[in-house]
Amino acid sequence: MKFTRTTTRSVVAGLSLVSALTLTACNGDGMGVRVSTSTIAVDPSAGSGGSVVGVDKCRTDGLEISASDSTVEGDRDSSVAVTLTNGSGLDCAISGYAGVDLTTGEGDLSARRTGRASAPRVLKDGDSVAFGITYPAHDAGGSGIHVTGLVVTPPHETESVTLDWPGASTLASPVEVGPVGSAGQ
Repeated sequence: MKFTRTTTRSVVAGLSLVSALTLTACNGDGMGVRVSTSTIAVDPSAGSGGSVVGVDKCRTDGLEISASDSTVEGDRDSSVAVTLTNGSGLDCAISGYAGVDLTTGEGDLSARRTGRASAPRVLKDGDSVAFGITYPAHDAGGSGIHVTGLVVTPPHETESVTLDWPGASTLASPVEVGPVGSAGQ
């Protein structure tokens, strides 16, 4: 068998899973006891960004999602930070890009991805992670895009949450979204 980079990654991911499973032991009453470690095993076959082995993905209904204006005076572009807080009661895995649509008087405007990489991470119950939305400030007067709302779909989910838009009431495009972990970290 010829080992390629993908084969090697798959073998490492498999060994990580086997190692994690061997850390499960039985106590005196025959009940399994899971020993926690800080090691995160990533499954490279899960596609872009991978996934964390042994931890369920963060679900929309387990996340508290909020947005705030994060524009820094003097910056060329304006920005909004969207914070995802795990309120599920369990640890969950998150990576990649959230879906972001701005509700406007002209219809929905989808933010485009910046293309930056996002590493998988475990979000412990009560912990937060944020990503940024950037857009050119509309200072020229005249008509811009009038934004009335923000629709966020967490990474690898189909259920969305609608929030008030905390940024400038009118903006120019393009609107870009960074990967989870790209703001306020």
